[in-house]
Amino acid sequence: MADSTAATSPTGGPATPPKVGPWLVMYTVGRLGIFALLTLVLWMVGLDFWSGLLFGLLLSMPVSYFALRLARERLNEALAARSVARRTAKQELRTRLSGPTGEQ
Repeated sequence: MADSTAATSPTGGPATPPKVGPWLVMYTVGRLGIFALLTLVLWMVGLDFWSGLLFGLLLSMPVSYFALRLARERLNEALAARSVARRTAKQELRTRLSGPTGEQ
C-alpha cells in the first residue's frame, strides 16, 4: 500500500521538493534591506553611527517578522518538503539495501 502522506507529481511519480535557494535569498536580502533602511532613517533622525546601527538592528527584527511573513512561510514549507523528501529517499535506500525479506 502506498504512503498517503507522500507528495506526488502530476505524472504520479514522487514530487520534487520546491527550491530552497530562491526563498532563502529573498528572505536574507529582505532582512538586510529592512535593517539598512531603518538604520538610514535613524541616522537621518540624528542618532550617531553606533546607536543607529544598534537600534536599526533591534527594530529590524520585529519589522522583518511582519513584513517578510510570506517569504518566511514559503522558505519554511520548502525546507519541510525537502526534509520529507530526504527522509523518504533514505528509507527507500535502506529498503533496497536490505534486500528481499521473507525469503530463506
